This record gives sequence, C-alpha cells and structure tokens, in this order.
Amino acid sequence: MTLHPELKLSFIGAGNMAQAIIKGLLKQGLSPEQISATTSREESAQAASTELGIHCHCDNHAAVADADIIVLAVKPQKLEDVCQSLKASIKPGALVLSVAAGIRCSSMEHWLGSIAIARSMPNTPSAIGLGASGLYSNSQCSTEQKQQARAILEAVGICAEVEQEQQIDAVTAVSGSAPAYFFLFAEAMIDAGEKLGLNRDVATQLALQTAHGAAALAQSNELDVAELRRRVTSPKGTTEQAILSFEKGGLRDLVENAMRACTRRAAELSDELGNNS
Repeated sequence: MTLHPELKLSFIGAGNMAQAIIKGLLKQGLSPEQISATTSREESAQAASTELGIHCHCDNHAAVADADIIVLAVKPQKLEDVCQSLKASIKPGALVLSVAAGIRCSSMEHWLGSIAIARSMPNTPSAIGLGASGLYSNSQCSTEQKQQARAILEAVGICAEVEQEQQIDAVTAVSGSAPAYFFLFAEAMIDAGEKLGLNRDVATQLALQTAHGAAALAQSNELDVAELRRRVTSPKGTTEQAILSFEKGGLRDLVENAMRACTRRAAELSDELGNNS
C-alpha cells in the first residue's frame, strides 16, 4: 500500500530512525509538504530541515494538530511526558505509530486515551533501507490504519504484523536486537581468520561479503535455510567439520538461550518504562 498524497504525517522526534523512515517515504514518492518533524532544540530542527528537506520545528502541539498520522520517535524514557502533553492536541481519528522500543500499547492508551495506536519494533539496518520491523496494532486501528502503519515501516524494509502484543518481545529477539548477533559472529570469524594467518582487512572483507551473499542467497531461494546448509555440507568435507564443531559446542542451545534472555529483558523493560500509575 502507498500512502494517500493528502495524508499529513508528523514525526515527534527526528533522530536516526525517524530520519531513515522519512527518507524512505520521500524516496517512495511522498511530498516534503506531507511530512513534518519536531525536535527539542532549534539547532537540531534546523539541521534536520536541511538534511531532509521538510519542515522541522520545536512545537509538538502544532505538529500534531492537523496530522493524520503521528509517528512517536522519541526515547522511550521521554514517551510518557510527550504523550500526556499531546493528548489534548491530537485530532480525532488520527493514527499514532510508535517506534519507541519497549512501550506497550496499554501504556500509550493510558497516556493518550482510547485512540488508534500501532507499536513497532524496527532495527538498525532500516538506516539503509534493509530493515526488518514487527508491528502490532490495537483494537482502535481500522484496517486502513493498519495498512498505513505497515506502509510507513515498509519504506525502510520489510514489516511483519503480529496478532498478540507480547510477540513484539519475540520480534525484538529475532530482528530488533539481532543485527548485533550477526556483528558478533562476524567479529568472531574475523578474529579467527586473523589467527589462521589472514590479514585482518582480508578476513573482514571475506567474512562480510560471505554474510551478505549467504543472506541474499537464502532470500532469493525457495529452499529453507536448513536445506541450503545441508547442500553446502558435503559428507566428510571441510564444511562438515566446522558444522560438527558448532553442533558439539551447543550452538543451537546457545542461540535459543540468548534469544530467550533478550525476550525476557524486553518484557522487563516494558514493565519498567510503561508504569501506568
């Protein structure tokens, strides 16, 4: 779905994620006149205006007054104050889309009232248009508003909708935090390659290109990743020895335990950040 050319979008916050989404939307054909953003300081507002070519200022109330879609892109610790200050200014029927990590819809409903709210979990590759986002929408969202939220996130990658909000914590483990897992694995491969005698620059180039190529191959192939792995792993070959070593070391259990720990912490942070008292 493409966003209607008459829709007005206001971003509260113009940090890295907001700028990535705005650039993606502009690249898809939205006009600069459709989008505005706010920051807490005039200097950063001017810098964002120059960088993005949109109107950026410091008046949150003016920004949301005629906005059809409001994207909350502030730090999670600031979201309660921002929501409570904006509650009276949001026009009826507007959609609120949060990209602030860890804040549940129930908390935002407590601060904003009974309005259409969608909660997302994007990840850092969104900065280059290769993001993977999870999306949950509350019961106040219409089918069209759910499609609008999805379209915004798809401006920077793919978007997977979940039916239960607690699944966003699992999304955090699978994609939100996951770029760091791959960076760590690549770091370990590069270190090992250097110990095996390769120049570090060469090991880095080979490891990163292999990661990129493997992901692209998996995405373009109808076979699942398990079958792709089996097809590379010849009996009694070099790859088999590496795979056997991973399996003997408990790689699968290690990954599962790490992702469970990530999911638990995501839920804990939602409790800590979303105090409704």
